[in-house]
Amino acid sequence: MRFPFALSAKIAGHIVKHKVKRTPRFAMVLQLEPLHTCNLTCTGCGRIREYSTNLKDMVPLEKCLAVAEECEAPMVSICGGEPLIYPKIEELVAGLREQGRIIYICTNGVFMRKKMRDFMAATYSPVMETQIQELLRAELLTEKEAEVIRKSDEAARKKVVIRPNQWMYWNVHVDGLEFTHDLIVEREGVFKECVAAIKMAKILGYQTATNTTVYKETDVQELEDMFAFLSSLNVDGHTISPGYEYDAAKKDMVARLGKQPEDFFLTRKMTRQKFARIEEWGKNFTIFGTPVYQEFLAGKRELTCTAWAIPTYNVKGWKAPCYLMTDGHYDGYQEMLSKVNWEKYGVVDGVARDPRCENCMVHCGYDPSGALGTNYQSGDNWKNFKYNFGAKPKPYPATAELTKRAFNGVTIGKGHLAEAKAAINSPRAAMNGAQAAFSRKAEPQHDHNVGETAGGGCGTGDSSERDALLAKIAETKRSE
Repeated sequence: MRFPFALSAKIAGHIVKHKVKRTPRFAMVLQLEPLHTCNLTCTGCGRIREYSTNLKDMVPLEKCLAVAEECEAPMVSICGGEPLIYPKIEELVAGLREQGRIIYICTNGVFMRKKMRDFMAATYSPVMETQIQELLRAELLTEKEAEVIRKSDEAARKKVVIRPNQWMYWNVHVDGLEFTHDLIVEREGVFKECVAAIKMAKILGYQTATNTTVYKETDVQELEDMFAFLSSLNVDGHTISPGYEYDAAKKDMVARLGKQPEDFFLTRKMTRQKFARIEEWGKNFTIFGTPVYQEFLAGKRELTCTAWAIPTYNVKGWKAPCYLMTDGHYDGYQEMLSKVNWEKYGVVDGVARDPRCENCMVHCGYDPSGALGTNYQSGDNWKNFKYNFGAKPKPYPATAELTKRAFNGVTIGKGHLAEAKAAINSPRAAMNGAQAAFSRKAEPQHDHNVGETAGGGCGTGDSSERDALLAKIAETKRSE
């Protein structure tokens, strides 16, 4: 099967139950943001900017579990911010599993290996030695880390950990191959860490997925190479969505990066061009969602936005009308459903009800529409059933050429900061003292400290070190 039978059956059963009850609006996926603090400052993300005054705030564990019960969504996507920074992330995952939820941990991947080592330390027995040896050979674990796991103390063994489970996925943010991804997350080395984390997860028996946002300058061939490479790693599935110019991201782009949003985000026309081959990708790779949504992205049909089906809860409450637009926050899910005028939003027959919705085709607004039949066409139900319960595409074979194409950035000395590093290491820059002023800190490897990140403080949106390096290029060129 393309997806595990139990998961597909659970979601299908949830839809059928509410269709029979004629529930007008109901949640399919809860996007739960227990915090907005993040260790990266990704271009195109407005979260830590929109909630800049709430970065130290967190949703209490009990409240997180209560809102999941409140909206009754069968699936919970734990996002943020970076959810692995949340101090009670292990307890949150365990609590959601006790409720019977399907769980996606949407992470940038930087702290994944630390969390998986915690799992290994808590559950170590000699039986695990086979996996430890495989991780050591693949250089995904150091000898020192292996010894810590083997000699774990009572506290480590009692720790609540994130365990492999058929109901849980690590959902890793990957926006392209090495050069592109590191450029978008504004830090070199992150793609390499994501790949290492995915490899380690598969060895330990976790399910893995990736989520990708497509922007104006995204190369379609690179996307296909990315899917092929991830398939060769046996990644279990992928979410892909067009980049949308929502307010918080636009403001950050102009203020912090000096870029114009229209040079980065997609219009509807551009989205259809970028996703012209999405149905082919769906056949070749395990793309999450429905073929109806894929047809919408390819420009073959229209859908009506159903943002209420994927509600967001964060430190301020239930966010409305959607994950990306903020017109208010509500104390209760039913209160939000009843008070928001949903007819004001989305695009109908090519006309935007709200100008902010004009270019939006993102999955959190339109993917549930394909499953719920809001713009039903004959054969849609069979199409969705066949896609989700049909055969899973075979993994792409791992080849040296595919790996070479994937690691096309800092690994081969061509990262997005290569020119800046060359500038500060030039004899002229050395004479001007630039090396001391602008030398870059080492990227974190295995021991990731939440409070210490290279290239800016955690969750501050500070990219001053990177910006200084890039500015040095122009300064050096002017002096030559």
